[in-house]
Amino acid sequence: MKEPIRIAVTGGAGQIAYSLLFRLAAGELFHNQPIALHILEVPAVLSQLEGVKMELLDCAFPHLQEIVIGSDPHKVFEGVNFAYLVGAKPRGPGMERKDLLEANGRIFQGQGQALSDAAAKDVRVLVVGNPCNTNCLIAIHNAKNIAPQQFQAMTRLDENRAKAFLAVKAQCPVSSITNCTIWGNHSSTQVPDFLHTKIDGKLATEVIKDTTWLQTEFFKKVQGRGAEIIQARGKSSAASAASAAIDAMRSLITADSTTYSSAVYSANNSYGIDPNLVFSFPCKSVSKGNWEEVKGVEWDQFLETKIRASEKELIEERDLIKDLL
Repeated sequence: MKEPIRIAVTGGAGQIAYSLLFRLAAGELFHNQPIALHILEVPAVLSQLEGVKMELLDCAFPHLQEIVIGSDPHKVFEGVNFAYLVGAKPRGPGMERKDLLEANGRIFQGQGQALSDAAAKDVRVLVVGNPCNTNCLIAIHNAKNIAPQQFQAMTRLDENRAKAFLAVKAQCPVSSITNCTIWGNHSSTQVPDFLHTKIDGKLATEVIKDTTWLQTEFFKKVQGRGAEIIQARGKSSAASAASAAIDAMRSLITADSTTYSSAVYSANNSYGIDPNLVFSFPCKSVSKGNWEEVKGVEWDQFLETKIRASEKELIEERDLIKDLL
């Protein structure tokens, strides 16, 4: 029997994981290949995770060969080839930004160490749990046996949102939108780059001639979509986040010339961004599981001002958790 591809998902009893696990088990990422799911949760909700495991089994997915669950990351991450780090502590009442960064930082410090010790040496890691850029930076610095290039933080949800808004505005299918990049942090400072986006092969600015809308309403809609969803449904994005997580990993393992957004380790970047951040750039996959930054994208003054503001925010976040690096 062929050895299964081992996929770890943390926060396995949470909303995003509940949307993600069944799609992975159904083969959306690795078609017609056997897989094993390694699912991590905190001890307090392991009973709920047992229920998720029961449901996965009851679906009788033909390619799901094994399900490993537990609360010890060293055991759950053993031999995994891909890891979705989804679980993170939500911001509670009266919690300051520094408190959230510190609380989640310690989670990702431990998970980075566990991946380094237990995962396959070629593991590819996508950090979804927020604040994902800085959580990813912490994991990178604590995973001494894994190259920083094997980690990414998810800005694909932001890209998907930007594409959807542009498609509505241009009255075209989402599939018409290409080369849509998110720069910077997955936060309210993120920069959706409409300047280089294309709609049916034409620059978006040639199709949508309302520059004021692009610089104001479009920008604010993408930056504030997460908060808008929380206000509307009382909970943060789940199904759309899971869908974007699959999109992000699919782009990573599909070697073609398609440009996509991902937050990656910024060492040796060609845009003058601080070299010790996890920063979203335009990327493309050059071989299965290996990416490179798309070089030569020119910024106008508007984009540069916004991108530098997002860089500044990430530097401030890094300074708040420097003891975890």
